[in-house]
Amino acid sequence: MSDDVCVITGGGSGIGRATAALMGERGYRIVLAGRTPAKLADTVADLRDDGVAAEAVAGDVSDRDAMLRLAELAANRGRVTAVIHAAGLSPHMGDPATIMAVNALGTLHVNDAFYPVMDSGCVIDTSSMSAYLAPRLLMPTGSYPLSRTDPERFRRRMMGRVRLFPRRVQTGVAYAISKHFVLWCARTDAARFGARGVRVLSITPSTFATPMGEIESGETADYLARNAIKRAGRPEEIAFLYASVADDQMGYLTGTDILCDGGCVAAGGSLVRA
Repeated sequence: MSDDVCVITGGGSGIGRATAALMGERGYRIVLAGRTPAKLADTVADLRDDGVAAEAVAGDVSDRDAMLRLAELAANRGRVTAVIHAAGLSPHMGDPATIMAVNALGTLHVNDAFYPVMDSGCVIDTSSMSAYLAPRLLMPTGSYPLSRTDPERFRRRMMGRVRLFPRRVQTGVAYAISKHFVLWCARTDAARFGARGVRVLSITPSTFATPMGEIESGETADYLARNAIKRAGRPEEIAFLYASVADDQMGYLTGTDILCDGGCVAAGGSLVRA
């Protein structure tokens, strides 16, 4: 076991849990964060059974102070060299305002909290295939920089765009915008983190065989039918991608997004068609 610490938000289940297991195998001390203490405790127990130094903190990424406390705790456990921000809400898991707060502002909170405690390694944010499949005109990209200067005004601008659409699709619109913002956030954070010797990028999953994937199964059938690989991804497959990107041997990779979608975007998937 090294002194390197890997922090994983959303680590209690699904992709976050699979990634925690793999990063633990690679010698990291694991610090998990999430909203459901029971899931976190179960994951920590499994990791410890495998000889991994692991602990968990209950906290919501939309709470800036909670993320600052998480970063402080992690820094007290060793050298934070990997932050995998996998927490997020799907359109079935909250109202539009909550989805925007967790997915968009939550990403900003995680990145900002870990900026001062890292001097090497990698931060990996998590987007969604929706960011690629939604019409580009939907995205209020001109307002994204407000997130760093006036978060409340940013939130109002994002929700103003969401409210232009019929109520029945507003959760989906909020989700697509919030995940498109993640791409922007990771890309534009690369320069400031790079000055500290830290890489920042994002990974974009599509449909994976996780609890969240099961909730969305009714909506994802059309995408899977169009995939080049006609099945849902396995959590261990994308966990390997996260672990590989976090590895020091990938030290020149930053400021970009990696799409892991079974070929759906390449095959012409579309939120409008779905």
